Order: sequence, then C-alpha cells, then structure tokens
Amino acid sequence: MTLHIQLYMYHPFLHLSPPRTRITQELKPKGLILRKPQYRTVLEKMAGQDLKLLGSFASPFVLRVKLALSFKGLSYEFLEEKDLHNNKSELLLKSNPVHKKVPVLIHSGNPVCESMIIIQYIDEVFAGVSPSLLPSDPYKRAVARFWAAYIDEKTEEEKAEGMKQSFAVAATLEGALRECSKGKPFFGGDSVGYVDMALGGFVAWVHAIEKLYGLKVFHAAKTPLLAAWLERFCALDAATAVMPDVDKLVELAKMRQAQAAAAAAAAAQGN
Repeated sequence: MTLHIQLYMYHPFLHLSPPRTRITQELKPKGLILRKPQYRTVLEKMAGQDLKLLGSFASPFVLRVKLALSFKGLSYEFLEEKDLHNNKSELLLKSNPVHKKVPVLIHSGNPVCESMIIIQYIDEVFAGVSPSLLPSDPYKRAVARFWAAYIDEKTEEEKAEGMKQSFAVAATLEGALRECSKGKPFFGGDSVGYVDMALGGFVAWVHAIEKLYGLKVFHAAKTPLLAAWLERFCALDAATAVMPDVDKLVELAKMRQAQAAAAAAAAAQGN
C-alpha cells in the first residue's frame, strides 16, 4: 500500500531477513473451505508440478503472492532470501536477472517475476480453483488492473512525499472500494480478488505503522469502508496463515531507523 514504510523498508530492508529457510505451505490453509470436487482439482493440478517462491518475510510484494497461493489453496516451497541487500542468492540472480528482486515464483523450473504478474499467472494456470482473482468480465478485469496499478504507482510516489500522500491515497481507495465492491465485503465482491491481493500485501505494515507511530492510515471515521475491509481481510484464515509477525516488522523498522541515524551521524562527522 502507499504507506510511509519505504523510508527504511522495501527492497533495501530485506537484507535483515532471517536465514534462508525452506518451508512447505499447507495445501489447504486452515479455514479455507474447498468443496471436495474442487479440492481434488487442486490435487490433480498440483500433480507433477513444482512451485517455489523466492522471497523475504517482510516484503509486502512477496506477501501478495503468498496470499494468492493461500487463497487458492496451492502448495509451494518458500525459499527465504537471507541477504537481498548484500548477498543475493544465485537462484534469484538466475531467475530474475533483470531486476534481481523478489518475489519470483518458479513453476516447474520456469521463473515468473513481479508480484501482480505472478498473481495473474497463478489465476490463469489454476483457473479451475476458486476463488478467481480476476473477474471474467473484460471491463471489470480492466478496472481491477487499473486499481492494482494505482496502488503500485502511488507506492513509488510516496517514497518522496511521505504520510500526507498516504492519507490522500487512502481517501481515493475508499472510493475505489465503493466502486468495485458494490456494497459487498471485498474489492472482488463477495470473495477476495485481484485488488484485494494488491492491497492485502501491505496490511501487516499498516498494523506495524500503527504500533510505531500511533497512526491509522485506514481510519474508521475518515475511510470507514477501508477500515471495515481491513478488519474483514485480516480475519480470513487464508490471510492469517501467511501474515508476517507484526512485532518482528516493528523491530525491523526500528533497526533500520537506528542504522539510518548512525549513517547520518557518521556522514556529518566526516564533513
């Protein structure tokens, strides 16, 4: 989301992630309801296929992909990049030689890069597995892609403009939720969709920012629809199954702040 977290986060912060680990997610996340025929479809589609996700525990973009995989009920191996700032793995450099960033989904040996492109890929390859993240209607699909692109665009802009931009974007997204949901719980309507994944990647940092600064970006008085969406989304079992620990994000942010302060002090002494 377009939040004031990029001052010391986003890709430069990922070098503070825990050591690289290999984790296999549950095929059927707790609480995710799949009808028996559909569950068999998941098993059939996964047979002979290999999904790996390169990422970092604190990256909101990686979380987007984890959410999509979790809501789809797909099994995958998570490969934690332990030092994206100084020592990127050979697998990452080979899989994403252009941007050299996470997330990267490797499906049967084929890498797919960029979080929202990965989510589209997952939705297309596993089209028979609910929920469908992109609408079937071409116009509604275009609208969903527009708002997902808007979130990414404003994320970049906020790197320069800070919290004032965050609150302005939240107000715009309040209108987007009203337009897309038509009074239903999520951007995708009755179930989560593409824009929910785009914004959902930032919800852990929304809570971390509140703990750090006491600021509510999604304020019940100013953006009631978004505040209610946040509560509903975070209560979903498929979401909680992959959410990073907020306290660890807060610790990471404080560490980055301390590092930035030390670097600024050293630079001042050098002058």
